Amino acid sequence: MEIRTDALVVGGGLGGVAAALALLKAGSSVVLTEEYDWLGGQLTSQAVPPDEHPWVEHFGVTATYRALRDGIRDYYRSNYPLTGRSRAWHELNPGAGWVSRLCHEPRVAVAVIESMLAPYRGSGRLQVLQPYRPVAADADGDRVHAVTLAHRYTGARTTVHAPYVLDATETGELLPLTGTDYVTGFESQADTGEPSAPAEAQPQNMQAISVCFAIDHVDGDHTIERPATYDYWREYQPHFWGDRMLSWRAPTPRTLEPAERSFSPNPDDDPFDVLGDLQRAGSDLNLWTFRRIAARRNFEDGAYSSDITLVNWPMIDYLDGSIIDVPDADRHLENARELSRSALYWMQTEAPRPDGGTGFPGLRLRGDVTGGTDGLAQAPYIRESRRIRALTTVAEQDLSLAVRGDKGAVHYEDSVGIGMYRIDLHPSTGGDNYIDVGCSPYEIPLGSLIPRRIGNLLAAAKNVGTTHISNGAYRLHPVEWNIGEAAGTLAAFCLDRSTTPHAVYADDELLADYQRRLAQSGVEIHWPQVIGY
Repeated sequence: MEIRTDALVVGGGLGGVAAALALLKAGSSVVLTEEYDWLGGQLTSQAVPPDEHPWVEHFGVTATYRALRDGIRDYYRSNYPLTGRSRAWHELNPGAGWVSRLCHEPRVAVAVIESMLAPYRGSGRLQVLQPYRPVAADADGDRVHAVTLAHRYTGARTTVHAPYVLDATETGELLPLTGTDYVTGFESQADTGEPSAPAEAQPQNMQAISVCFAIDHVDGDHTIERPATYDYWREYQPHFWGDRMLSWRAPTPRTLEPAERSFSPNPDDDPFDVLGDLQRAGSDLNLWTFRRIAARRNFEDGAYSSDITLVNWPMIDYLDGSIIDVPDADRHLENARELSRSALYWMQTEAPRPDGGTGFPGLRLRGDVTGGTDGLAQAPYIRESRRIRALTTVAEQDLSLAVRGDKGAVHYEDSVGIGMYRIDLHPSTGGDNYIDVGCSPYEIPLGSLIPRRIGNLLAAAKNVGTTHISNGAYRLHPVEWNIGEAAGTLAAFCLDRSTTPHAVYADDELLADYQRRLAQSGVEIHWPQVIGY
């Protein structure tokens, strides 16, 4: 099958959805593709509650991202048996998890995303190809003419022709297919000048992937079948861990010292006593409440027999190899799923309990919550993508507090959005421990979305012009959404004005017009003075 459209957005994660919405609101026709059964990427099919900055309830995100967050809360108020107190809670946090001010079940985000796209599906201007992944591209010199996609299950192929192609995939899958120049893994200090970079480049040294899963704790024995590789993972111990990975001990990101986590299912805590702030001291020490996505006390008595918590903890970080540009990627993906199954089995059978016993057989895998056919999340949580060689590359020293001090992060005249998060790099496939660097509130430069050479392909997710290190601050939910929205708005602007992304980048008048369009759409391109930026 052949399809022609104004813009092709490959990848239906947060960046892809935001890019498609921006194009559709500008009047363009769009084909949006997604490999998995749910749109939303890290928020849904990967089952990761949003990681956000501390001012998220008031400023620092785009208007459409705020609409997504508001829509999630409204969905709970309209459809869930909340207590009166929770229903009236303006900043409702359904899971009362510590990692975010808005911890929720993935399906709710799916419903809200679908509602945001529904009018455009109905009008016929949006076609969603799902579950499809890219397998080939027609690229000639500095231009991409078409992308061929294959159905995940049947292999049926569809070729989409478009004047603009946006890569919003989780791993930058279009970059090798189209011949777009890119990098992977650690760059060298000589290349980037970054204080935390190694002396030599390490292209296969990447952040661990994780296959998340949801669990609750109820009466009965819900122990899963012993995983075939359990013995391997049971004894697995990285040199810097301080214990076996399948334990309650793990390195503390900021000090790198091993620390004992606690685990107490269904605590009698107050869901309103939640900061939802990663800056809270020791916030991840209680693993049950850290990423909890349903706090039973937020709901009427009997509605939930247990809290539901999301397991995205250090013990499931897969360190045995990367899944990018390697021939055995599928093996590593399956091994990562085996690690997650082994972590659950260890918790059910051998994990130390507060009462001195071992094992929590009442832990029940909630695949119905994550939508995965094997009980785990549908997709792996991928923290690091291929990254374009961009017109602008953001490096550690551009946002590091240790380097920049009171000056704040680098200010970009071509800013297309803002973000804030520490550089938070998980242990890597090369055997490195956490890298954790404090950051200033930062901007997203337009040049980071544009490849140096290809004229009509834009980065729209984690594949922008960052380094391995600065990616640790740019990879989070609201920033990925902002990147996608900026890329979609840029493609629509270029279609309307018969110009190109490189021309917008180079021409002050075009750039100002494009930035005005972003601002009119509710995209904040500079931080307010209130935080001293």
